[in-house]
Amino acid sequence: MDFKTCNETLIAYRHQQGSGPVVVCAHALGCDQSIWDNALQALGPTQARLTYDLRGHGASGRDCGPDGLTIQTLGADLIALLEALGLQQVILCGVSIGGMVAQHVAAVRPDLLRGLVLCNTAPRIGTVERWEARIAAVRAQGLAALADDILAQWFPPAFKNAAPEAWAGHKAMLQRNDPDAYVQACAALRDADLTAATAGIIVPTTCVSGSADGSVTTAQVADLAGRIAGARHVTLEGVGHLPCLDAPADVAQVIRDMIDRTAPAQTRQEAGMAVRRAVLGDAHVDRAEGARTAFDDAFQTLITEGAWGTVWASDAISLRERSMLTLALLAALGNFDEIPMHVRATVRTGAGESDLREVFQHVAIYAGVPRANHALKLAKQTLAEMRESGDG
Repeated sequence: MDFKTCNETLIAYRHQQGSGPVVVCAHALGCDQSIWDNALQALGPTQARLTYDLRGHGASGRDCGPDGLTIQTLGADLIALLEALGLQQVILCGVSIGGMVAQHVAAVRPDLLRGLVLCNTAPRIGTVERWEARIAAVRAQGLAALADDILAQWFPPAFKNAAPEAWAGHKAMLQRNDPDAYVQACAALRDADLTAATAGIIVPTTCVSGSADGSVTTAQVADLAGRIAGARHVTLEGVGHLPCLDAPADVAQVIRDMIDRTAPAQTRQEAGMAVRRAVLGDAHVDRAEGARTAFDDAFQTLITEGAWGTVWASDAISLRERSMLTLALLAALGNFDEIPMHVRATVRTGAGESDLREVFQHVAIYAGVPRANHALKLAKQTLAEMRESGDG
């Protein structure tokens, strides 16, 4: 955990440098940055990321200012944090109040963003009456007395019985909130109406709803998507108000799709060439590029961007696992010509001889012994050549 003073308030954050655009995540009311952990883990260990605690939440400062907390204040905190860290062209993800913060940032500083993922949020969440009632209840009873009712709005009905430990953990997270700061955040939601600002968003956007959300309906999220030019709407069936908690893999896929959707073609070409060289080696790639002609130029570009810049460049699985999958598919489909090349690549992907044995055992059972036998023969021959040349 790191800390930085933004707009005279201490902001707690975690910034991991890595590959791809930085994925920045803003959390929901009564939560902290940890609610994004599982979704980010599903993106892969090398994905660049930034999570932080909103003002008044988690380990961030509690000062809400003399005029109280607003969505604009929370948005200014995030802008200041991004600028302090020198981050631009980020994928900004926000859920609930974090989604309102993301809407504000997208409206006023689109230059900082490459893409926007808005989860279970709207230009206006709830009514004045609803938030006044929540504020009065917290002041009268405290958060602990309301925790179960609040969590019932976060999660689908079956969640508590299906995951009692997770329910207890998230309940404890809610109860750790400072009641005064929580009330200030409720007041910010009560007073916020981003309808006009949201209509001006020009950043590529995906809006996510949960069919079992007890706080923001699918219709409200669909309406939000309809207000943003070119925005897409994805509904996750059976998912509640915090999909990053009860459907992290689905949220990760939405973020991954946004990364792919907003990736410039040149970036895929560069990434593809880098991965291609890392897997196949410079000598092989230099030979292939030297043999490139106008006739196969379009095909070589397609392979570099599609196979190497998209599939192989993804860190959803390791290079070792991808190497094993590739060899299994080549053998199973009878595409034997490329097996020696990919066996040689195992020196760089980390797939060992024991992995290759398992690959061809699998092929024998599920695709046929003759194909596995021929692939094994080619692999043995290639491994022997590698050992003889000192490459094995």
